[in-house]
Amino acid sequence: MDKQQNNVQIELTDNVAQGIYSNLAVIAHSSSEFVVDFVQLMPGMPKAKVQARIILTPEHAKRLMFALADNVKKYESQNGEIQTQERGFHPPFVGPVGEA
Repeated sequence: MDKQQNNVQIELTDNVAQGIYSNLAVIAHSSSEFVVDFVQLMPGMPKAKVQARIILTPEHAKRLMFALADNVKKYESQNGEIQTQERGFHPPFVGPVGEA
């Protein structure tokens, strides 16, 4: 049986290529979808806005999980173990807040 190669051309616009910085991801799910909200927390700010929302099917959420795990493993083999805090929510900024 011949396997056909599926070539998909993916376009990356200049605006999207700039990326969005996120230091918090909030994940929710239902029986039919996973919702990942990417948030940017800033020091001293009591509010944070969702910068991007990605909605995935359960199958694609699991594929993303495997792809992230594979990439973290490759990263750590080149750069050493990534240090993390225990599980749970921990704001990325701690300490006194300055004002200008």
